[in-house]
Amino acid sequence: MDLQKHPQHPVAPAEHGGIRASDADRDRIADILREALAEGRLTAEEHAERVEAVYRAKTVGELEPLVRDLPASPGASQAFSAPAAPGHQDPQGPSENLVAIFSGSTRRGRWRVGGRTNAFALFGSVEIDLTEALFGQRLTVINATSIFGSVDIKVPENISLRGSGTGVFGNFEVVTLESADPEAPVVVVNGYSVFGSVEAKPKRGKFIADLQDRLRKYLG
Repeated sequence: MDLQKHPQHPVAPAEHGGIRASDADRDRIADILREALAEGRLTAEEHAERVEAVYRAKTVGELEPLVRDLPASPGASQAFSAPAAPGHQDPQGPSENLVAIFSGSTRRGRWRVGGRTNAFALFGSVEIDLTEALFGQRLTVINATSIFGSVDIKVPENISLRGSGTGVFGNFEVVTLESADPEAPVVVVNGYSVFGSVEAKPKRGKFIADLQDRLRKYLG
């Protein structure tokens, strides 16, 4: 009978570290690093190095050492791939990553926007223009991080724009916009800037003319 019992340690720690990291995993580690910077536990240079490593990481094992020496680290491993809290609306599907390190990255024109976009600028610039984009869902979340760089986001004037963030020796500005149409797409911009800028605002004179047709087409 004893042979049928389950082993006490079915999964080795090394196996956990080899799990592929999700976008949610990276976001949680980036949040811990942001708090550490605000509390003075990390210098701006140390923070920049670790955040760059976060968005380059492929596995959970690569993420864990980045917060191992920080107070929030004991709970960090439990946060990996944890389900969202009840009532929290989290966009589904794959995310798009726009990274500019000593360079520029631009997304504009007629493109289909996913539920989540991660924008990271380190001594570079990221430009996201949604004025001609096709929204595949009602809620779109953009996580923007700027370190000695800039992230510039433009949206049509007839959608809703919300968000919040922090500027550390930098600027984080989201010009709140509420559409008259309660079913219009909602773009939420979150993140922070360190010695840089993140700006999200409507582009004057730009509207989605066929708003409801697009929503019906892509939302089914």
